[in-house]
Amino acid sequence: MAVEAGSAGAALRRQFDANREQIRALADRLAAHPPRMVITCARGSSDHAATFAKYLIEQELGLPVLSFSPSLASLHGKGLGGPDTLFLAISQSGGSPDIVTATQRARKCGALTVALVNVEASPLASAADCVVALHAGAETSIAATKSFIASLGALLQLVAAWRTSTDWLHDLPPALERSWAQPWDALADELAQADNLFVIGRGLGLGVAQELALKFKETCQIHAEAFSGAEVRHGPMSLVGKDFPVIILSQPDESRAGLRDLAEEFVGRGARVYTSGIEAQGVRALPNCGATPLIAPLLAIQGCYKLVNAAALARGLDPDRPRFLAKVTRTL
Repeated sequence: MAVEAGSAGAALRRQFDANREQIRALADRLAAHPPRMVITCARGSSDHAATFAKYLIEQELGLPVLSFSPSLASLHGKGLGGPDTLFLAISQSGGSPDIVTATQRARKCGALTVALVNVEASPLASAADCVVALHAGAETSIAATKSFIASLGALLQLVAAWRTSTDWLHDLPPALERSWAQPWDALADELAQADNLFVIGRGLGLGVAQELALKFKETCQIHAEAFSGAEVRHGPMSLVGKDFPVIILSQPDESRAGLRDLAEEFVGRGARVYTSGIEAQGVRALPNCGATPLIAPLLAIQGCYKLVNAAALARGLDPDRPRFLAKVTRTL
């Protein structure tokens, strides 16, 4: 898990180089025939990438983004989309039957279907109009890491090309490599003692908060839940008291001030608050990504994979082989 997460920078270099012309052609097609909406379809870690896609596309392109439930297609025979719709199916394996069925139905409805997939010779790739290969390479750890980061990278590359501003993408692979060298795992032994914890993000950081919570569950057997900093006050925060662990991930945008206020409030209740990118009295500091808002979430989740890997080992668990899990989940 740690080796694969640490190779994400190299994976994105491959991806950006290999997909440059294809992404440019897709972006030109979208610019010539702009969709009125975008629909995402995914499960698991890929659905967390879809959360990132929602905030990225709505913020940068001003298009509404909806999430399609795959079971509407696979169980109920429903399709969604039209000639004015971009349908993004995200899957590392490309092998889940419900995602494939949903993509096929969206294509029949007239949507432009695009598959972001790590396995190019997969049923999902065959089902879509266009394929954007993640180029993450084989993942032997059951827990997805570099393929998740590659999904975010592909989304960034597409949106950057769509708005004709791609120069900044070159900063991302070396930024991942610099960030990985930081001591993200310094607090692993402390977090390994937790039975429950919250992970909080907002906007572009919400998807990576969801992904981090999942990784704590599957590799560390810690009950972790992710919340938006805007939603945690609507009930869940009543659980946060003395010594309750809370991880807050932030990017340098308009959401940071509110997350700082939240961190200070939790510290005041006696919670153990771990933050990346937020300086506040009483918090335990994770490394500061020091990156732009679009890049910071990728650096944060890569670094937190290092933290989770170390926490799992501290709990006597094998992070590469979580119990009861398989690499490909074939949901019907």
